[in-house]
Amino acid sequence: MGKIETICALATAIGQSGIGVIRVSGPLSKVIANKVLNVELEPRVAHYGSFYDEESNQIDKGVAIYFSGPQSYTGEDVLELQGHGGMSVLRKLLETVIFFGARLSEPGEFTKRAFLNGKMDLVQAEAVQDLIQASSDKSALSAVRSLTGEFSEKINQLLRDLIDLRVFVEATIDFSDEEIDFLESHEVSTKLEILKKELLDTLDCANQGAILRDGLHVAIAGKPNAGKSSLLNALTKQPSAIVTDIAGTTRDVLKETIHVEGMPLHIIDTAGLHKSDNIIEQEGIRRAHAEIDNADVVLLVYDAKDSSADPSILPDVMVSKPIIAIRNKIDLLNAKAGMRQFEGQTEISLSAKFGDGIELLRQALSDVAGYNPVGNGVFLARKRHILAIESTLISINSAIEQLEVGASELVAEDLRQAGMSLGMITGEFSSDDLLGEIFSSFCIGK
Repeated sequence: MGKIETICALATAIGQSGIGVIRVSGPLSKVIANKVLNVELEPRVAHYGSFYDEESNQIDKGVAIYFSGPQSYTGEDVLELQGHGGMSVLRKLLETVIFFGARLSEPGEFTKRAFLNGKMDLVQAEAVQDLIQASSDKSALSAVRSLTGEFSEKINQLLRDLIDLRVFVEATIDFSDEEIDFLESHEVSTKLEILKKELLDTLDCANQGAILRDGLHVAIAGKPNAGKSSLLNALTKQPSAIVTDIAGTTRDVLKETIHVEGMPLHIIDTAGLHKSDNIIEQEGIRRAHAEIDNADVVLLVYDAKDSSADPSILPDVMVSKPIIAIRNKIDLLNAKAGMRQFEGQTEISLSAKFGDGIELLRQALSDVAGYNPVGNGVFLARKRHILAIESTLISINSAIEQLEVGASELVAEDLRQAGMSLGMITGEFSSDDLLGEIFSSFCIGK
């Protein structure tokens, strides 16, 4: 193992603020504290005093706290210098810490060290970032559940059950000459079915958590002057887009995020889809196609005076994506808002101008996402968590099949593979590439 370096970073947001925090972690933390403050700090006790540079010039006055490892966030010696939030002051303080032997941290390196030192597992480490980025009270609460270990404990219990069952199966193989014949009993079969049900329940919670974390990307598409921008404004309840009677007013992509009972909806207003010789409009239409391609669902808006929506204006990729037809401008026909199934497609009649039918649309989008706002015990989950659980289920299903034909060795191997897949979630089994991908997305100083 190489020498452990001391790292440092600005832990608060860049920009002027009342307070700015420099975080330091590693073996030189205490030495740096002594040099910056000219005093020896007592662990876990706040000290108010002056901060000095390498030439004993006073930089600032503030609070310093020293944490002796392993009783710290990273499990190493940690120093926090809390001074005034001016960037000039913080820059000088950071330069001084580097002069005394630290280096700038990489993104997420503090939390990565906490994981490597056993202060948290991989799910909890990811929850740190999810809590910082939470966009609603519900997503923040779910991130806290993961941070405090609820998700991890669920996964760890499943792992323990898998290991216990695998040990039992392998014992029957090792003592196959004895009077131990699990194939003639229902014990293993019953335990496998119980594991499968628990995994399916966990997968359902994970899917809900992923929806809560990532939300739904919704593209608003349609012909020019169908009321797409008015629909964006109605959904966001603010004048996000310019609305005029002139066709082609929207030429660029407009993006806004709203929340439906805690679930983020990323709404994208696009340029009107039609044939155009205008170079600027052509670029707007190209961008519209790109956003439609990337969307989870498309709202195909059309004028209520037309007989129906025209899906032919959409890119071919829409064959595999849900489309909700929006019959807009019903106020001009004195028609009522409502929802119906028309030719196998959901259609909502509404007035974006006056807001009639907008709540129907919000509910329809929630239904498309499969979101359950009253679900209990939801934790924020990522795509990799879902893939790991799905991979575990594949192995469990294979074990059930092998059990039916009496292939005990293959049952044991399937259980081993299931444990490997599930262990990827908490980091019990993880590659350096996976760790690099996860922590590189963190902000500096976390």
